[in-house]
Amino acid sequence: MTFQPAKIPWQDRPEDSRDIMWRYSANPIINRYAIPTSNSIFNSAVVPFEDGFAGVFRCDNKAVQMNIFAGFSKDGINWEINHDPIDMKAGNTEMIESDYKYDPRVAFIEDRYWITWCNGYHGPTIGIAYTFDFKEFFQCENAFLPFNRNGVLFPEKIDGKYAMLSRPSDNGHTPFGDIYISYSPDMKYWGEHRCVMKVAPFEDSAWQCTKIGAGPVPIKTNEGWLLFYHGVINTCRGFRYSMGASLLDLEDPSKVLYRTKPYLLAPAELYELTGDIPNVVFPCAALSEGDKVTVYYGAADTVVAIAFGYISEIIDFMKKDSL
Repeated sequence: MTFQPAKIPWQDRPEDSRDIMWRYSANPIINRYAIPTSNSIFNSAVVPFEDGFAGVFRCDNKAVQMNIFAGFSKDGINWEINHDPIDMKAGNTEMIESDYKYDPRVAFIEDRYWITWCNGYHGPTIGIAYTFDFKEFFQCENAFLPFNRNGVLFPEKIDGKYAMLSRPSDNGHTPFGDIYISYSPDMKYWGEHRCVMKVAPFEDSAWQCTKIGAGPVPIKTNEGWLLFYHGVINTCRGFRYSMGASLLDLEDPSKVLYRTKPYLLAPAELYELTGDIPNVVFPCAALSEGDKVTVYYGAADTVVAIAFGYISEIIDFMKKDSL
């Protein structure tokens, strides 16, 4: 069966807005109680699938156990999320132990969808699984030793190898963190770790001076890999998460060509300022169509929202005021 790709969710920039990226007027698109057991649904991944979209969603239950759930949508806005978490089968390993799963990303590479997430195995590390249909999921070896978060795959091989961004961390609410890239020949063994981006000096760009982490799967453009990422500042009221972007070299993505000094989106709306963890904009997925891009982000660790922009404008914005 041949499917016609669905149009990505889109809303034109408001006439009175000069922002590079703007929010959907009906945000949030997924509320915290969208399934019967959930305390919150946020930091989730979405990809085109058949004639609509599929997603992997972080749903914390009312015991605040963290797990990932599959879901489907025709328009990318209205979602039917499964009421039971994903039941993993053995992939390239029999070791599929997991204490928790959260903050998934999804990348289509070659013939299947690869899911990465923060996996609980004696502390947070990067879990990997694949699926062909979002019904059966096959868990593979963890990519790294604890402690690590924000594992994000590139959507194609780089020089014949799988490539993944990640942020080495610790076992708590990490007060530090830079973005690294690692490579694998087979999605099982990972190495060639290289530093990509470090936090910014406070005096240069304070919104990203404490820690940074890769967000959605990078988007390939003629000028480089467009990477949305989150940046964190530690304020007197705790961590504040905002969204920026960088442009990485196509052949060697450890090289940063440009990087936003001002943020693209920061907590400002009530659903971003108020929730289980206030003051959070946390991007996890991006859909592109021509020059348009729609970014899915977790707001206040409670709900899912979306924002829009034009890729060319975002790249120009980076070039005009880059770190």
